Amino acid sequence: MKLVVAMDSFKGSIDSLAAGEAVARGLGRAAAEAEVQVLPFADGGEGTVDAIIYDGGVRRTVAVTGPLGTPVDATYGIKGEVAVIEMAAAAGLTLVPPAARDPRHTTTRGVGELILDAMDRGCRKFIVGIGGSATNDGGVGMLQALGFDFLDAAGAPVPHGAKGLAALATVSTKAADQRLGGCEFFVACDVKNPLCGENGCSAIYGPQKGATPETVQEMDAAMAQYAAITQAILPRADANHPGVGAAGGLGFAFHAYLGATLTPGAPLVIRETGLEAAIKGADLVVTGEGRLDGQSAMGKAPVAVAALAKKYQKPVIALAGCVAPEATACHAHGIDAFFPILRTPCTVAEAMQTATAAENLAATAEQALRLWLCGRGTNV
Repeated sequence: MKLVVAMDSFKGSIDSLAAGEAVARGLGRAAAEAEVQVLPFADGGEGTVDAIIYDGGVRRTVAVTGPLGTPVDATYGIKGEVAVIEMAAAAGLTLVPPAARDPRHTTTRGVGELILDAMDRGCRKFIVGIGGSATNDGGVGMLQALGFDFLDAAGAPVPHGAKGLAALATVSTKAADQRLGGCEFFVACDVKNPLCGENGCSAIYGPQKGATPETVQEMDAAMAQYAAITQAILPRADANHPGVGAAGGLGFAFHAYLGATLTPGAPLVIRETGLEAAIKGADLVVTGEGRLDGQSAMGKAPVAVAALAKKYQKPVIALAGCVAPEATACHAHGIDAFFPILRTPCTVAEAMQTATAAENLAATAEQALRLWLCGRGTNV
């Protein structure tokens, strides 16, 4: 009997690999003879590096410019000629203390520095997850690191952040790193926001990064100016292309300047891992995430795993830290049964302790497998 475990991370509690290993321990208690294969999974956000480099890749940590312009240590993955980057490692909101959050000043420069480091090591294919940003600079910081010139009316480089977009007068691609022409970029992007307007990055995501209503209006106007200047020199630039508003306009920079493909994260991760082959040969698939709810049914990691499993008519069990009433919508998307893992009354903080989450996952996985085996008429 072969069991495949493909867990997403439980954010703030346990990462995808540790979650999968905990589930495997529980499955082993119920069926010691079973072959259990753990493959960490992600939908393009946290855990994407771990999922893709799990089989044969390495992690690399380098000092880069953080969102506030000060150095941070950022880790990315390398697998052959493929670099796997989570932009949040260099420009994420968690790197900025709440009191210092102001997207007028935060930069994506560190993301460009990670790309440079990867190119120096021979990488020419890039998979980039762009969730969790602290920025609204349209990706200009990243592009500056890669050699693009963004200048003000006096011919000086514009400053970091959305403030730089407001000062932008001209753009030149002449000094951009020539190696970029031989690179492919695939950006994991699950949002469809345009760059500007009421559904654009400034209006929708600016407030959670520290923007005030007045700041949002200023940033949106500056973003529109940036788009117009870009479109004048790069006809392919499209400020309304689905997803270019992701990560404070970083999606626009990737799409317009680097020719990136913006694609949903879960299918991208599936293509870069051995998950499909593993599921094809499985008897049962176990997946899960921290919270299973109505949003999960809209293509998040567990449902993406379940959809792949149903391609081969495989049963799917999901485990979650908590389960919302609307999680029943997941049944129509391939999850046959789901189980919340909490076993005793406790606080949220207690439930999210890594050791507690791991033991709860193991214990729940064991009981779920025992039930499944009984349904098959297998002695336990």
